[in-house]
Amino acid sequence: MDTSFWDYWYFHVPNYVLAALVYSLLARALLGLFVPPAWDNYIWKAFQRLTNPVLAVVAFVTPRAVPPLPLLVFAVLWLMLLRAALYLAMDSLGLAPGIEAPADPSVLDRLQ
Repeated sequence: MDTSFWDYWYFHVPNYVLAALVYSLLARALLGLFVPPAWDNYIWKAFQRLTNPVLAVVAFVTPRAVPPLPLLVFAVLWLMLLRAALYLAMDSLGLAPGIEAPADPSVLDRLQ
């Protein structure tokens, strides 16, 4: 049985958004090691605009003693946990996509 994106859009869309936020936070953390916080570059500003709302939520639940770079790491951790919780919740309700065997049996023969 072939499943398309639209069969499980309610799972894939939030999962994709969370993944994009995680990778954006990681990119901001990596780029932040090399550039000043007030750098006037459009890519840096885009990362800031995209990730500042997430950091504001994480900063609300994180002690103020945590510096900005570890705060980014905590944000990545929280979003990864949220992705796992999304999958577990959808799977427990029977709404998550499953892993299917390939349609062509010769694919399995090549793996052995």
